[in-house]
Amino acid sequence: MATAKAVKKMSKTQLTAELAEVTSTNKKAAAQFLDSLTAIAYRETKKNGEFTVPGIGKLVKAHRKARKGRNPATGEAIKIAAKTVVKFRVAKAAKDSVLGAAKK
Repeated sequence: MATAKAVKKMSKTQLTAELAEVTSTNKKAAAQFLDSLTAIAYRETKKNGEFTVPGIGKLVKAHRKARKGRNPATGEAIKIAAKTVVKFRVAKAAKDSVLGAAKK
């Protein structure tokens, strides 16, 4: 039976270094760009309800209705309150790029 190797995820430092290399800037400027993009995304999502990163996806503020649930430990029915959540919707271009274009 084959076991899957643990895949190491790219850290913020690694992303910053690669971004700096690709854009021919220094790591400090790349880190500042990344932090600014994050701050803008949070601000716009909070203010307008959504923020789009072209080619990657969209942060969307969504409202969940109140619903009934179950406590997994006791099986007791509980009421889950309504709340606002943030969702990320992946762009079609990103899906096609990562998974390959869907065949018709």
